Amino acid sequence: MVKKVVQFFKDSYAELRKVVWPSKEDVISSTKVVIVSTILIALVLGLIDVLLVAGIDVIFR
Repeated sequence: MVKKVVQFFKDSYAELRKVVWPSKEDVISSTKVVIVSTILIALVLGLIDVLLVAGIDVIFR
């Protein structure tokens, strides 16, 4: 059992050494895209919400 656990960690370490990690610039760029996309989607959904609430107000008054 202990040998299997040790082998698992050895194999995991070997696989992690094969990973090509992104550069700092790539991470920053991707983060900016995610933040801007999130803000734009939030604004669109907020606008849709306001319009739906206004439409329901008009219907029920």
